[in-house]
Amino acid sequence: MPAPVTILLVEDDAVIRRSVTMALERYGYRVTAAADGLTGLELFREGRHDLLLLDVMLPGLDGIGLCRRIRETSVDPVLMMSARGDALDVVSGLEAGADDYVVKPVDTAVLVARIRSLLRRATFTPAPGPAAGPVTDRPGLSDQPDRSGRPGRDRHARLVFGDLVIDTGGLEVFRAGEPVALAPTELRLLLEFAANPGIVLDRQTLLRDVWDYGWDGDSRVVDLCVQRLRKKIGAERIETVRGFGYKLRR
Repeated sequence: MPAPVTILLVEDDAVIRRSVTMALERYGYRVTAAADGLTGLELFREGRHDLLLLDVMLPGLDGIGLCRRIRETSVDPVLMMSARGDALDVVSGLEAGADDYVVKPVDTAVLVARIRSLLRRATFTPAPGPAAGPVTDRPGLSDQPDRSGRPGRDRHARLVFGDLVIDTGGLEVFRAGEPVALAPTELRLLLEFAANPGIVLDRQTLLRDVWDYGWDGDSRVVDLCVQRLRKKIGAERIETVRGFGYKLRR
């Protein structure tokens, strides 16, 4: 049997902490809980967790600061919880490196759906098939023709966009020969752009295909993730098409 998914929950409200822990355990998750940011940071450093669920308002070290400390050494999925859903809370959490957020009180089914979505992104494997974009490395080319009769490209193709190289099989990204550490959502977003080079992708499409939202989500998560991705791969690589969305420059 596979090991249960472990979640680090950092929430200062004892009632919410207990109810969320019980709800997640009913879904088969293993939960480690902390009541303040500093304890949460210690638990994060002491053990391995598959996902971190952080409240924004925490004593000692708040959720925003905790998320920043976590992002110094880890790309583990981070889901923020905000009691108010204020724009400042949301933007601050996403800028700190969170992958997504929920507003309290949150329905258990919605919370679990967001967790599952984040975990899918963290364990993402591209489906085999023709790769979009420029390709280098002969081993990345398949001997089998695709449906059009042309030589196919396998899942291990290396896509090249200027000084940016994306290994779609190894899920590695390099810029000017140096490895780039991307959080799971950032990597999924980049792969979505790379699969559609030069094509404008609107925010709702990205929410659906990257964040797995089956409903209208908050487009701020897209904008802030694009902003973080630009800092890592070069601001000029992703172009904003005002009124429509974003595209990856060839």
